[in-house]
Amino acid sequence: MQEGKPGDRSAFSFEVHTRLQATADGLGKDGARHGRTGVIHTPHGDIHTPAFVPVATQATMKAVLPEQMRDMGAQCLLANAFHLYERPGDEILDAAGGLSRFMNWDGPTFTDSGGFQVLSLGAGFKKTLAMDVSGLQSDDVIADGKERHAFVDEDGVTFKSPLNGSMHRFSAEISMGIQHRIGADIMFAFDELTTLMNTRQYQEESVERTYRWAQRCVAEHQRLTQERVGKPYQALFGVVQGANYEDLRRHAAQQIASLDFDGVGIGGAIEKRLLGQICAWICDVMPESRPRHVLGIAAVDDIFAGVENGGDTFDCVAPARTARNGAIYTRDGRWNVLRTALKRDFRPLEEGCDCYTCQHYSRAYIHHLLRSREMTGSTLATIHNERFFIRLLDDIRASIDGGYFDEFKRETLARFYANGSKG
Repeated sequence: MQEGKPGDRSAFSFEVHTRLQATADGLGKDGARHGRTGVIHTPHGDIHTPAFVPVATQATMKAVLPEQMRDMGAQCLLANAFHLYERPGDEILDAAGGLSRFMNWDGPTFTDSGGFQVLSLGAGFKKTLAMDVSGLQSDDVIADGKERHAFVDEDGVTFKSPLNGSMHRFSAEISMGIQHRIGADIMFAFDELTTLMNTRQYQEESVERTYRWAQRCVAEHQRLTQERVGKPYQALFGVVQGANYEDLRRHAAQQIASLDFDGVGIGGAIEKRLLGQICAWICDVMPESRPRHVLGIAAVDDIFAGVENGGDTFDCVAPARTARNGAIYTRDGRWNVLRTALKRDFRPLEEGCDCYTCQHYSRAYIHHLLRSREMTGSTLATIHNERFFIRLLDDIRASIDGGYFDEFKRETLARFYANGSKG
């Protein structure tokens, strides 16, 4: 990049290394399994895929330093554009030289678009993957005890701030401006995330609205890239919606594939049992040359389903959020370190784990810290959980390159869920 020039798009690219072979039970067209390994090249470094992307919502991992994330093998981090817009403000990050410099992270970064607020503020739900919605549909559904704080129209979304109740407006153009000023290497087009309870008619309308917003995002992204000289190129991923409907997912994928995006995000509320199938429908349509990010996924079986059917990168807040509540991920399942029986257990959280926590601290100590609400407890538990998922994706990548993915998947899932573990 030269001073005074627009960001060079060639600084972002994706190369495929190893592909999974098609099988008789492959979920893609003609038995295709779209899983692959590869490398995403960005101005701030490479991401070897498949990869887990830890979520640094407010330009930080809660309770963990960026240097610690690097030490545990994180290749990249994802921040939330909406939260950074609210505080400290996207102009602050722009003045600081962008997200990576602001948070002292020397690797690639992602930002989501703020579209998730359409669901979370609009209907009062947390993000839901495995909802059971049999026989329940409504386009005005609201979570129990909540009120609607966001309103969607053709141009964008008007919503009430959860911080102070002030009203704000997001549109395709506003989201692109905020994300350009934040300065992440990879950002997402503004989309509407529906719930699984929305009617078929509303899902159809939402897919078309998301496509129109995507067209506007591409145009604004191209304008800002040319206007904001002296900045590294930022890649823009389109987002495919369509809930659980095959025809809508394939149609939305064709729409997003037709636009000048650098990659694709697989989004929306998805029933757990259909995750792999939905990824396969989308990847049947998307060009192989574009990396694919699966938004908000971190259950172990979902990770395998997503990778096998074409996901390249995955983000989720669950490893860190559950860690702060004492839930620990191990190869033998997920369990809670707050159990009274662990008060005198001086073993590491997981025998054989290479994370800093397991190398230096015991279950009893972390039990004590979390029970005492000491912040160090959240730090140590988060380090272990994030390392678990980073290592899981690293091991999956090695299994694809090494030709033993199916065996690794079978053995890993059998061991993890042997005792009825969640996650």
